[in-house]
Amino acid sequence: EVQLVESGGGLVQTGGSLRLSCALSGGTFDDYTVGWFRQAPGKEREGVACFSLPDRVFYYGDPVKGRFAVSSDHAKNTVYLQMNSLKPEDTAVYYCAAVPRGLTVPTRVHEYDYWGQGTQVTVSS
Repeated sequence: EVQLVESGGGLVQTGGSLRLSCALSGGTFDDYTVGWFRQAPGKEREGVACFSLPDRVFYYGDPVKGRFAVSSDHAKNTVYLQMNSLKPEDTAVYYCAAVPRGLTVPTRVHEYDYWGQGTQVTVSS
């Protein structure tokens, strides 16, 4: 069974940085397309970064382009979301999600099958 576990959230000041981690068990990132999503209070869950590592295809949401970047460590079966120049509007619960790798990289919430428990990111002004 595929399981995802996020970590790395916390409280940071405006302009600061955080790195989130997502560890996958029950599979490898070569077989799954991965998405980072976030949900702020009272808002719908939105895509932050969706990507296929084997295909080298990466999509970033407009609000985070140029500030967030994904990376991976195959030995640890872990992907990361490096978040720089954080803003108060980045405050949300961040989720890692996965779906079996296909011909395209999905970017919508309902297209993902597996979800982690989420990690809270709070950016103070």
